[in-house]
Amino acid sequence: MGNGAVPLELGPLYEAYADMIYRLALVRTKNRSDAEDVLQDVFFRCLRRQPEFRDQEHQKAWLITAAIRSSNSLLTRADRRHGAGAEPLETLSTQDDTDDTVYTAVMGLPEKYRTAVHLFYYEGYSVEEIGRMMDTKPSTVKSHLHRAREALRKVLKEDA
Repeated sequence: MGNGAVPLELGPLYEAYADMIYRLALVRTKNRSDAEDVLQDVFFRCLRRQPEFRDQEHQKAWLITAAIRSSNSLLTRADRRHGAGAEPLETLSTQDDTDDTVYTAVMGLPEKYRTAVHLFYYEGYSVEEIGRMMDTKPSTVKSHLHRAREALRKVLKEDA
């Protein structure tokens, strides 16, 4: 924290962004308990590092990036690589049947495609912004989105 900086207030930050971070973590981990762990880790990192945000958009991007990194760490742990912890997709459903079908199809995508789809369609980020958050090139994000759309088109066509 710089000279004269005001300490970060986590309460309002948590109120504003906890649901978004949880949803992103759930999309990435496919497990409620792991998503809760990621949520907790993100706010612990924020408390420990006390970042100084330029504006609200910088704040949101920092939290999303922290959630991506935290879920990456969680997903690479040895117990996760051996299949422990994944919930069946049907337990991660939404309220609406139409949304439920699309949501289940999205959850069936590989993790990198799920993340790009979630950030682009659910959070409204541009390809360039997603690239920065995922530490990848915008062309890679475009490719992930294209492949995700193709896969979703096939799966949803089969279900129709």
